[in-house]
Amino acid sequence: MKILNYLLGYEDLKIYQDTDMFHFSLDSVLLPNFVTLNQSVKNILDIGTGNAVIPILLSTKTNAHITGVEIQKKSYDLGKQSVIYNHLENQITLYNEDVKKYASLCESDQYDVITCNPPFFKVGEESHFNDAIEKTIARHELCLTLEDVIHISRKLLKNNGILALVHRPERLMDILMLMKENNIEPKKIQFVYPKQEKEANILLIEGTKNGKSGLKILPPIYTHKENGDYTETIEQYFVRGDSNVSKEL
Repeated sequence: MKILNYLLGYEDLKIYQDTDMFHFSLDSVLLPNFVTLNQSVKNILDIGTGNAVIPILLSTKTNAHITGVEIQKKSYDLGKQSVIYNHLENQITLYNEDVKKYASLCESDQYDVITCNPPFFKVGEESHFNDAIEKTIARHELCLTLEDVIHISRKLLKNNGILALVHRPERLMDILMLMKENNIEPKKIQFVYPKQEKEANILLIEGTKNGKSGLKILPPIYTHKENGDYTETIEQYFVRGDSNVSKEL
């Protein structure tokens, strides 16, 4: 069932979701707040954009043009409706396409920034797939692998362009090796923890194409207090709060 929710605490932004499909999570909120954006950024690509939550959040932080590519038609349709509803057609362009094909048709060195919240699980990593194919594709590397994302980024990023990913901490070494192999220099890392005294469950990482060496480890983010409430760090992402906002992330 298709539903329309306020997007976090932005009273002027809403997003279409489907109760039978994969909903955006805190991962997709953290990434737009982590990636480095400046005045020189003119073109951004979001790989595997889903229902376009990352492009819509990025539109509140930059005037750059944002392209989102999504292979699943249902997710693309939801994103397209959200972009139109929020009157962002002039800033956000979505394509219903396999990003590997999209990249093969693009000229090299097109984007200043690439963001991606990719499928986390390798095929075979869990004992069984989710019954819904849409959720399976969103969670498992059936259509898009980590290698695909980084190879595509090497081609499409401009020199000194930025790749920002949100992933699982246990994939850190895979990401670092693939970045190095593809001339993307890791520049900053931030670990996200569900609570203090718990292990990190989210990794934020950014690299620069043909960048100079020098890696920063940013202070940790804790998402929840001991009583289960969001920490002040996370609450700041829920700006201009509204009672109709869904925080079931």
